[in-house]
Amino acid sequence: MSPSRVTAIHPLSAIEGGRLTIEGSEFPIDGPILPEVRIGSQRARLVFASSTRLIAIVPPGLEGGRVTVRVGEGSGVTAFVDIGVPFAAGLHQVDNPVFDRDGNLYVTYSGTRGQQVPVSIFRVRTDGTRETFSSGIVNPTSMAFDPQGRLHVSSRFEGTVYRVAADGSAEPFATDLGVACGLTFAPDGTLYVGDRSGTIFRVGRDGHAVMFATLPASVAAFHLAIGPDLALYVTGPTLASYDSLYRVATDGTVTTRYAAFGRPQGLAFDSRGALHVVEALAGSSGLYRVPPEGEPEMVLTGPGLVGVAFDGRGGLVVSSNDTAYRLQGFA
Repeated sequence: MSPSRVTAIHPLSAIEGGRLTIEGSEFPIDGPILPEVRIGSQRARLVFASSTRLIAIVPPGLEGGRVTVRVGEGSGVTAFVDIGVPFAAGLHQVDNPVFDRDGNLYVTYSGTRGQQVPVSIFRVRTDGTRETFSSGIVNPTSMAFDPQGRLHVSSRFEGTVYRVAADGSAEPFATDLGVACGLTFAPDGTLYVGDRSGTIFRVGRDGHAVMFATLPASVAAFHLAIGPDLALYVTGPTLASYDSLYRVATDGTVTTRYAAFGRPQGLAFDSRGALHVVEALAGSSGLYRVPPEGEPEMVLTGPGLVGVAFDGRGGLVVSSNDTAYRLQGFA
């Protein structure tokens, strides 16, 4: 029998628990044991095996960065994947983390409805040092920086968006916003806020809010991002088998950009203007790049993801509810 060969890996980035698809030929599946797959130095568990395709679970404890993927003693071009490692843990994240202009990462401990937690927002320095940043915001949900670099945070419990000063103190900026969740700023300083019942609010610089668009209600939260075209892109998971990625034009017109995501969560644009969306559906969970036309492509695999953030310098963070993972050189 010819030796097995690895010809491709999909996707090329992963965190622990993600599912890597290994393509090739002559994988030995007829014997008493399945082929041995090693990611880096560790053996990976297989969840699917055929002579031309294997699906392996990324094991925990890998060093971050570029690692090899090998099948037994097979030949072929050496395959590599980029592994993200935990950057901050002990969180309760329900939307994207966010980076400031200096590359510091902000993450939340959102808590259960109405729960008053000791720390609402943590700041993680570029060296990985985590520090308390702000306290007193009940159920901090989504975060966004305005064009002046000021952090804003929504409270889904209070229906309020807070403006947070450099010392972590917070003051209400806009109120009476329903179950306020997703936030994003347009370049002119206009704030958009997603209410879980389906309303998207447009908030002026004075904090005055008006209804901008209406979408189907979400069972979890709305997630918002402004695109290079100045349109608003929105996800909101429901109880349906598939959910939509919406595009809301500057006049409030709503169209569906893609209709087959499984529980889409956080979304963000990278430094090149490419839209990325987190999908949380079991088995397909990961980060997808959405082209201007055509089908989304999975670019990172990982379980239970809810958020994504780009630092503008080629770095990426994806987060589950409790852990943020960092990758360098992603874009």
